[in-house]
Amino acid sequence: MKPRDQFLTTDFIGAEVGAKREPVRFRTIWISDLHLGTTGCQAQRLLEFLRKTESDTLYLVGDIIDGWQLKRRWYWEQAHNDVVQTVLKKAKKGTEVIFVPGNHDEAVRQFIDLDFGGIRIRDELIHTTAQGKRMLVLHGDRFDGVIACAKWLAYVGDNLYTVILKFNQWFNSWRARAGLPYWSLSQYLKLKVKNAVSYISSFENALAAEAKRRGLDGVICGHIHKPEIRDIDGITYCNDGDWVESLSALVEDASGALRLVTWQEIVMSHKAAKHEKGEELCVSPS
Repeated sequence: MKPRDQFLTTDFIGAEVGAKREPVRFRTIWISDLHLGTTGCQAQRLLEFLRKTESDTLYLVGDIIDGWQLKRRWYWEQAHNDVVQTVLKKAKKGTEVIFVPGNHDEAVRQFIDLDFGGIRIRDELIHTTAQGKRMLVLHGDRFDGVIACAKWLAYVGDNLYTVILKFNQWFNSWRARAGLPYWSLSQYLKLKVKNAVSYISSFENALAAEAKRRGLDGVICGHIHKPEIRDIDGITYCNDGDWVESLSALVEDASGALRLVTWQEIVMSHKAAKHEKGEELCVSPS
């Protein structure tokens, strides 16, 4: 090996090992429907996302801990605890963390308007973007006819959904071994069933109408596990997705622009940036 080649190889290895990529920075991040306490929760991937991102404000838009499932059977892996600890650590370091409870963690609603460990608990609130747009932030379950009018039916649907998620977990383990990317069976089924599509559309329209009634520019919610940004009658409707199917979040950049990101996008961009940094460090003067 030539001296120059030896220098390039050694320096590149050192750069790859030693280079530390800074977290991706956003003005605001919204995540919801983590469903900690269930086998379907993608806690390890969520941890990667949380550790590779930073924001001035972090919104937890409901169904963070799945009280419905924990009442039936206790399930709590170390990764679930790590997620909670990571969020608390962010709050301690200065991130404004706001928890808006959903139907699966409705027990927390008794603590509305209180603060715990640097985390503010609110039923709903108005977020003003850097562009001055006023967005209603809430979980959205109050606009779900099944939850509002037939809670028993929601529990039945939740049990069936759990079965689908367990199969989805096994299926994606097989896909990972085969070198294939993550794919959500439950999300695919929801989008293919006509009644589900109609339900989602009605839910989105109802929330947009509420934001319009209040004279706001838009609405940000979770609940239905379908990441989306679209205009509905002049209102910006945003759904930040979930961490059992789509592995997505809604983010606001420094300019105030809103967009959806996924776990894969953040992790891959982080790795690419780290690789580029390593290549920069390994270049030597000619």
